[in-house]
Amino acid sequence: MARLGVAVVRQYERGVVFRLGKLHNVRDPGMRFMIPLVDHLMKVSLRTVTMPIPSQQIITQDNVSIGVAAVAYYRRVDPVRSIIEIENVESAVGQFAQTTVRNMVGRSSLDQVLSNTEALNEAIKRVLDVTTERWGVLVQLVELKDIELPQSMQRAMAKQAEAEREKRAKIIAAEGEALSVGKLAQAADVIARSPVALQLRNLQVLSEIAVEKNSTIVFPAQFFESIRSAMEFHSHEEAVRVTSPLPDAVAPADLTAPAEGVIPAEELAPANGVAPAATAVPADTQRDGEMAVP
Repeated sequence: MARLGVAVVRQYERGVVFRLGKLHNVRDPGMRFMIPLVDHLMKVSLRTVTMPIPSQQIITQDNVSIGVAAVAYYRRVDPVRSIIEIENVESAVGQFAQTTVRNMVGRSSLDQVLSNTEALNEAIKRVLDVTTERWGVLVQLVELKDIELPQSMQRAMAKQAEAEREKRAKIIAAEGEALSVGKLAQAADVIARSPVALQLRNLQVLSEIAVEKNSTIVFPAQFFESIRSAMEFHSHEEAVRVTSPLPDAVAPADLTAPAEGVIPAEELAPANGVAPAATAVPADTQRDGEMAVP
């Protein structure tokens, strides 16, 4: 159809028309007509291109040889410049990306390559953009996808990671021991204030040992002393409870004292020696210092 002067430009393409070898215009998607043998149409894809960057051995700033593979994503944003400014844009971008990765990784240490990968990717992208902009190409993304370390370096890093884990484990164990020491100090204060508590603790330990169904139980030397102390403490508590005074009780009445208002018979004895019985006198008829006579 191009010989007939008709060309079809797809949606993701742009058509650059050269008339008699000179840039004429850029055609949009659709069916486009040209002058046969005079116009020449070159189609340019505007889709994003995935370009793998093969693995290469690179020596880092701290003299460690590593293998690095990457991938770059780019697209043409200016169809005219991508044709006029450079002959083969795909090959140019690929070669330039490979050398840029080697230079940027070589300026970094191994720790930076492993820990700051995102920053390194962004730095490589900025360097590529400066040059590819003249070619009408936009680099969208660069990623380091594979980093190969020497076997000796892998073993060294594994040992370092193991040492770091052991360090954290020891720190956690030390913190737990510090808390345990604090609790033991509190328990020691309690036992110091109550010596019997230590003896009771010994008895508790022995009971726990007995539950384990061991064939042999070793009693400590102070076992019987502990039992005797506990028994003495219990006896002392019982004695204190028994000898403690009861609440004040009402004293019983004196049965030998005369009741109120009764005159003893001895005081009423006549001269003839016959003692009449005691006579009850109402209390309300008596006056102080007087005695009622029947």
